[in-house]
Amino acid sequence: MELKIGLINKRVRRLGCSLLLLLCLVFGAYISPASALTQEQKLVYEVWRIVNRSYLDGTFNHQSWIDVRQKALKNHFANQEAAYATIQEMLKSLDDPFTRFLEPEKYRSLQVSTSGELTGVGLQIALNPQTGGLEVITPIEDSPAQKAGLKPRDRILQIEGLSTENLTLDEAAARMRGPIGSVVTLLIGREGEQDQEVILVRDRIALNPVISDLRLSPQGNKIGYLALSQFNANAVTELAHAISILEKNGASAYILDLRNNPGGLLQAGIEVARLWLDSGTIVYTVNRQGIQGTYEAFGPALTKDPLVILVNQGTASSSEILAGALQDNHRAQLVGETTYGKGLIQSLFELSDGSGLAVTIAKYETPNHRDINKLGIKPDQIIPQQSIKREQIGTEADAQYQAAMELLNN
Repeated sequence: MELKIGLINKRVRRLGCSLLLLLCLVFGAYISPASALTQEQKLVYEVWRIVNRSYLDGTFNHQSWIDVRQKALKNHFANQEAAYATIQEMLKSLDDPFTRFLEPEKYRSLQVSTSGELTGVGLQIALNPQTGGLEVITPIEDSPAQKAGLKPRDRILQIEGLSTENLTLDEAAARMRGPIGSVVTLLIGREGEQDQEVILVRDRIALNPVISDLRLSPQGNKIGYLALSQFNANAVTELAHAISILEKNGASAYILDLRNNPGGLLQAGIEVARLWLDSGTIVYTVNRQGIQGTYEAFGPALTKDPLVILVNQGTASSSEILAGALQDNHRAQLVGETTYGKGLIQSLFELSDGSGLAVTIAKYETPNHRDINKLGIKPDQIIPQQSIKREQIGTEADAQYQAAMELLNN
């Protein structure tokens, strides 16, 4: 009897060992490929995992996200660019233009834009729509470029001896950025003058997104004009400072220009709304699980003076959060055109190779629970506007600005 029990125990142990070995083989076949992935495949898997965990739409645009992963990881990537192409194809299947992959250079550029500072020469640049040439929009105040006498509409012909003819804006900006104290040489063309070399020493540049001015209406009222170009890390501080100065100088009403403001940091949009509100809801957010968050104003506002906000089709994202909050709380009237309609919130993730990933993680609703995604915010007063030059903004040629002035005067 003892012998039989011993034999049974041995069989059980053998069966247990066999079962354990079988489980190891089965799960090993499932797990082991992850450890054998190439660096390129690991990057693809990293992107897949972030989207799987964070993306707003749990159906992933009505497709099996696991199947997308398996298909992507079957690829053999000859180089990093091939991996990038697969990632972009994978994200494209979500049909969400705001969930996007950013190559390392573009990711760094976005970080600089939202951080509120950079190290470089301090130039805002653009490509001339007629000639395609690289031009100065304006030098940033107190920057190396301004101190060297660079002016709006100066043409940047070369950067360190390299022609700018075939450079993108991002490439040109990257070549002018660099460590504090380093030198960069630009060849500048100016109307009516010979081309000249300008040597600039790079420095830390604070990016102030606010332009402010005290203006007189035809009736003699003092109007504070504020233009906010984006919601970077400096937006709240700079706008609060500008409002404070305008208040001291006797402003009795305000125009806040959010036209062509593409947005930026969500928190900056919320904090700017708090500058104008004593109390009230600013925005609701809703994530994949349907969990609703809310952001409130807790006062006191910096001013209770009348406010008109200028908006157009380029007013998007955090700009729409601000405009919607002040409109729904009856703090401001909106003038201009229906806004862009971006009611989605993205989070930015840094990837292992220095690239980045923007993922839609939530949607937002205005205080009155308006979902404005793809619909935009309709102004209280719709004023269409023909295209005007940069220097005509806020002048008699600016129909929307004139309508705002008239509304405040009345």
